Amino acid sequence: MKKITTKELAQKLKNGEKVNIIDVREDDEVAEGKIQGARHIRLGDLPDRVNELDKNEHYYIACRSGGRSSMACELLTSQGYDVTNMTGGMLSWEGEVEKG
Repeated sequence: MKKITTKELAQKLKNGEKVNIIDVREDDEVAEGKIQGARHIRLGDLPDRVNELDKNEHYYIACRSGGRSSMACELLTSQGYDVTNMTGGMLSWEGEVEKG
């Protein structure tokens, strides 16, 4: 499984790189704030919403601490998606956050 640190992902955003971030946390967690531009798809909803994602795109997967995003990465990878797990999750995030 590919991994990226929160610092590395924050730097990509600062550099203006186009990144697709999927936040797999629960609604109440996202309401407290998420990475600017991230798309919210709860882990439990992912199997039913996977068709909303483009297999030609790369996705960075985020959650609170890295556990749920790891599970999401396994699911998406098994279905042919190109994904990277953001290690440390939102607990380690130091970049800009927007309120969900």
